[in-house]
Parts: sequence; structure tokens; C-alpha cells
Amino acid sequence: MILGVDIGGANTKAASSDGRFAEIVYLPLWKRCPLEEHLADLSSRLKPDAVGVVMTGELADCFESKMEGVRFIAAAVEETFDCPVRFWGLSGFHESVSRDNAMDLAAANWSASVRLLLRDIGECIFVDMGSTTTDIVPVVDRPLSGFTDLKRLMRGELIYTGLLRTNLAALLPCVDLSGGSAPLSSELFSITADAYLALGDIEPDEYSCETPDGGPKSREGALRRLARTVCSDLDELGEDGALSIAAQTRSRQISVISNGISRVAERHNIRRVVAAGIGEFVVEAACERAALECIRLSEIYTERLSDVFPAFAVARLLSERYPVS
Repeated sequence: MILGVDIGGANTKAASSDGRFAEIVYLPLWKRCPLEEHLADLSSRLKPDAVGVVMTGELADCFESKMEGVRFIAAAVEETFDCPVRFWGLSGFHESVSRDNAMDLAAANWSASVRLLLRDIGECIFVDMGSTTTDIVPVVDRPLSGFTDLKRLMRGELIYTGLLRTNLAALLPCVDLSGGSAPLSSELFSITADAYLALGDIEPDEYSCETPDGGPKSREGALRRLARTVCSDLDELGEDGALSIAAQTRSRQISVISNGISRVAERHNIRRVVAAGIGEFVVEAACERAALECIRLSEIYTERLSDVFPAFAVARLLSERYPVS
């Protein structure tokens, strides 16, 4: 049993190389959540023969530096699994983590995904939308994106917008309501999960992060939080007004992602997009707006594996490069 683990700042994802197991657990590292306990539980339940690891959680601001974050995550993995562990970096697998190779591992989960896609699908733009961010990676005979988060941000290949955790005020400067235009308050009153839940695009159990107000993950709770973004109560704004905010949020996010994909497509003359992640349906809508072909990974590997694709990819790569006898 070869297990892949993708340790992010907000979520830890895991998948087996045969695709029979896939799991996402909300585990915010910045709150010092018990990463080791969760990994130990995976080890006990699954008893893997080998583990491949990718990460993005080193950027969590509980760490003074990304180097510290990489080494913390690596130590947690090594202490909880009693089987061979391999860490995936931009240059491939590493048997251990040192000062010399630690930064090769930082934010390299997309690299494992595109290495697998190069073989299985070929030239494309890989777009993976998770709870917090959206990766846009051009792939021809190799990945052509920047190799650090900073470079990818500057090149438009990393967009800090996600299906669940994005503050509405970061997306919309203002909204159009029946009484006119209203600027959004720059408080954490509501997040994109509220918009998609209110619109029926996700179910309450898919709202995997915390709510901004600590309230219920229900349609009514989401509508109340949406109303608060314009300093209003729900009975003051009305359900139609709250739903309008949700719809404008969705449209704006689709537009942001569509524009990002279009810029990368024009730069590299690639017209085919491969969509993955829990926000796969948003990526598909963004491609429709940009008049680009879209292949949903859920139609190839199943929805569960699309949601955790970097974990699945590193497991597959490990099973082929380090076969366990």
C-alpha cells in the first residue's frame, strides 16, 4: 500500500496509489493543530508500505520561515510513519530533508501533479482550485511555471482565491443592490464558502473550514454572514439581497480565474485546460468564459481523487519509482 500525503496550511490530504483511499482533513497549522496525531492515525489505519509527501503548509505564519516549516512537517512525518518515506521536491524525490534540499520541497505539490499529467494527458494548463488558492501551471514537455510561490504570484500562475476560505472583501470592492451600489466592509464577515453554500453549489458537509462567526454551516447561517458584509442584518437586507451578493461573488471569482487562465494560455499558446480540486466546477465555468477546452480530472480519476490530486500523484510516482517488494 503506497500512500501519498499533501500537507497544506489548512488541509491535509491523503490518497493511495491505487486510488481506493482518498481523504481530506481540515487541519489549520497556524493554530498548531495536532498534525502528528493525524499522521499517526493514518499510519495506524492504513499501515502503508511507503509514503510519499508533498507540502505547502510551510508558509503558515506560525513558522518564522519557510525553512522552519519544511523541517517541522518533515519531522512530523518521519516520527509517525515506520515505513520508508520519500519527500517530493521540484527536482524529484528526496530520501530525507536537509538544509541543502529543504527549499526544493517548499510548495512543490503542484510539481507532482504535473509530472503525472505529463505522462497521462500531455500538453495542457493544469488548474487546481482548492479551498484557499488556485494553481495555474502551463505544461508542454515540462512545467513552464515559476519555481517559487513569489515567482508564480508575479507571473499569474498562483492566484490567492479559493472555493471556501477567501474573504469576500478580497474579491469584491462593492456590490450592486436594489438601492444602489454598496462597498463591502473590510472585515472577515463572510467567505466564499458562504456564497457557494447559499447558492446550492456546495453542501454543508463540504464547508470544511470554520465559519467566520463561528455560526452554523447552514444556508440561513451563510445568508446572515453574506448580509453582514454590507453591515446589514438578514431581515434588513432580505434573502434576495444576500443571494445577490453570493451570485456576484461567484461571478467575480469565475472572472478572476478566467482572466488568469487566459493570460497563461496566450503566453504559451495552449488551449486545453485540465481542471482539478474541490473547485473543479468553478474552473470549468472559468474555461467556458474564456472559450477554452476543459478536461475535468474527476471524469478521468473520479471526483475523490481530483479533490486530492497532488497526494494521489505523489503516491503514483512513488509506486513507480520506488516499488516495494
